[in-house]
Amino acid sequence: MRRISTIILSLIFTSAFSQKSTKIFTSDIDNFWTAYDSIQKTKEYSQKLDILKTLYTDKATQGLKAFMNARDYDDTVFVNNIEKYPKFWNSVRPNTLTIKTKIKELEASVVRLKEIYPELKEAEMYFTIGGLNSGGTVKGDMVLVGAELATGLPSTDISEFKDDWLKSVFAKQSLDHIVSLNIHEYIHTQQTGDRGRVLSQSIKEGSCDFIAELVMNKPLERKYFSYGKAHEAEIKALFKKEMFTGNFTNWLYNGRQKGESTDLGYYVGYEICKSYYRNAKDKKQAIKDIIGLNYDHDKAVEDFLTQSRFFEEKTSDLMKEYRKMSPEVVKTDPANGSLNVNPDTKEIRITFSKEMEPGYYSFNLSDKGKEYMPITKVIGMENNNKTLILGVDLKPNKEYEFVLTDKGFRSKEGYSLKNETFLVKFKTGNK
Repeated sequence: MRRISTIILSLIFTSAFSQKSTKIFTSDIDNFWTAYDSIQKTKEYSQKLDILKTLYTDKATQGLKAFMNARDYDDTVFVNNIEKYPKFWNSVRPNTLTIKTKIKELEASVVRLKEIYPELKEAEMYFTIGGLNSGGTVKGDMVLVGAELATGLPSTDISEFKDDWLKSVFAKQSLDHIVSLNIHEYIHTQQTGDRGRVLSQSIKEGSCDFIAELVMNKPLERKYFSYGKAHEAEIKALFKKEMFTGNFTNWLYNGRQKGESTDLGYYVGYEICKSYYRNAKDKKQAIKDIIGLNYDHDKAVEDFLTQSRFFEEKTSDLMKEYRKMSPEVVKTDPANGSLNVNPDTKEIRITFSKEMEPGYYSFNLSDKGKEYMPITKVIGMENNNKTLILGVDLKPNKEYEFVLTDKGFRSKEGYSLKNETFLVKFKTGNK
């Protein structure tokens, strides 16, 4: 009797989770096509905007509103895209409408995800029509999918586009892609921490692909997987050099720039997670480790990489090699630690050993607090972008100090400061 009761309770729990956690919204797709059809009946641009607003964005779900905010979409983006790419829209339309036929598959995939990761938190899934630049993202506990990209196929008409980006996006896609994409984005709603370095963000993205593959129980077809496997050695060598940088150029979100070698960070992150899982004795715990990794903690990410055994070298040794390329502060003017700085001084100059990335800088308060912070503005760079000029407001006989951090500054090549923190301090003299 107890065994039967246990089975019944298990079934009830699974059913309840399925009903509560698989909140799927597709009304934005229907509303878009209603607006699209109405727009075809007028040539007046202002009327098209009114129609789009009335029939689409005014009726937006919370998910579409979040998607528009995250990707900076407005009514003009949608109308301009409708006007420019009629062949594309007519071609992709039936694909977007198939999403409603995938709801049972989407629900079942979330249930499978719950089975391998019982700690799964509920999320809502919104399938929308976006602005032709994002297949999916997340906002809080909302999965946001741009169906016009997520359901594109190799047969979709993209002849109106000037670049080959969509061609590469659609090359490996099928209508089943929407299920694995949804799981990928669903995992993002469970993760902790924000993007920082190439290593962290690559694992963050690649882990979603790896978990999605476990859920789907079959290999995912992604262009970066096939390219990555064909160029594994050279990709790993380059990743070693750049994984501690904050420069995503060669690795992430670069579809329009990199062509065949786009988004290789996804591939490397996937392989790191796959290696971690393969080498783990406790597979259930490995899944918890992969999904629960805190990307705000660099040390936790570095330890994860070491434990994955993806590289033969220890992560600490790879970091030492990286630090050889890192910029450092060469001097400050006034000199750091000065005790008699003229209080009429209006500028501080900080010179680095390498050319720095303009516009990429931030300053932290020291432990003494904001009353010791002298900076009023950033004036700019000089000396081939090696010297940063700061505006300051000083008073006589007063101590000043502030902190430069390794995450707040990086060289033109993307290498962060050699020191985790660099304290700039000085004291003014009499007027």
